[in-house]
Amino acid sequence: MITNRDFIVIGLQALDSRIGSNCINIAQEIARHNRVLYVNYPLDRLTRFRERKDPLIQKRIRVLNGKEPDLVQVSENMWNLNPRTMLESISQLPNDSIFDFLNRLNNKRFARQIKSAIDKLGFSNYFIFNDSDMFRGFYLKEMLSPELYVYYTRDNLIAVDFWKTQGIRIEAALMAKSDLVVANSTYLADHARQFNPHSYYVGQGCDVSLFDKKLIDRIPDDIKNIPGPIIGYIGALFSLRLDIEVIEHIATQKPEWQVVLVGPEDEAFKNSRLHQISNVHFLGSKKMEELPFYLNAFDVAINPQLLNEVTIGNYPRKIDEYLAMGKPTVATRTKAMEVFEGYTYLAENKEEYVKLIEQALNENSSELEASRESFARSHTWENNVMEIYKWMVYILQQPK
Repeated sequence: MITNRDFIVIGLQALDSRIGSNCINIAQEIARHNRVLYVNYPLDRLTRFRERKDPLIQKRIRVLNGKEPDLVQVSENMWNLNPRTMLESISQLPNDSIFDFLNRLNNKRFARQIKSAIDKLGFSNYFIFNDSDMFRGFYLKEMLSPELYVYYTRDNLIAVDFWKTQGIRIEAALMAKSDLVVANSTYLADHARQFNPHSYYVGQGCDVSLFDKKLIDRIPDDIKNIPGPIIGYIGALFSLRLDIEVIEHIATQKPEWQVVLVGPEDEAFKNSRLHQISNVHFLGSKKMEELPFYLNAFDVAINPQLLNEVTIGNYPRKIDEYLAMGKPTVATRTKAMEVFEGYTYLAENKEEYVKLIEQALNENSSELEASRESFARSHTWENNVMEIYKWMVYILQQPK
């Protein structure tokens, strides 16, 4: 446990992000017992121009122009900083020397804003927690001299085209000079250990309070007349991450099963053969608070991930949501899914998906459902942050 200390948190998601973020959840948990400055990413020139109509970007521009405060207290122990500076847009620069020169300049501008804020707040002997912001956070250890610099890796970003040009080189170098690297999957921890021996798996937090069978009091109209057994998926239907062929195989091999897909589709899904298969049902996007009602109607939940560089190390938060409702779950076997061994059925190909779904349907019981629920509810943000603290304390205790 670490208490009564000062933390600076930076990351790829701003505190007012429209999507969920591990970084925000972790910062809020840290702030229960420590002071936290959550720093939103600064505007860069390209983002300011390209996204100038976005209300969130317009707010940053007002801050930049001095029309709104840059430092705001958001809770008893947490403050939010919108840096009053503009960065150069450099992520796709192919020349290493030019990139490094401009990145150091960007880091100086960023560090100056953070230093001004922590001076106002009276922060001292602080820690920096960097959620995967490999470029803007690259020189902050040298420029701000924290007692501990912690780099957090939660996605295999360097497998994504946007990050490849400079990210492969820069993230490895940042991991190497960080005091500690923590990861939310064993795959990412193993990857980080190539560059820094102090790289550790710390698990994943997940708020599953909505996913509670005791709160279910209705069946949504668009699923209640679909006959069982229902084999369901909840989440974004993106072909970069999901295997359309597996879903097709399940539906065509077992026409007596109903495959229900809840979530927005990309173009590949919209144009796929799935729309011509009579036992496949696309229910579209739903509000977060509606999802447990759909999940409750499933007989088996699935996560047919594609196995690629982007997905192989990702911790699938949806699995915790599935299990919190006690649902038998069949998912693609990946390194990150090893932590769910014993509570899920892990398939290595489309044929195994059919076999394991059948097994899951046949052997489900109230005892198995209870064990799944208990396991999922152990993955709290409190436990996640306690693991991070454990390794921070370990590093602090090492001889200088």
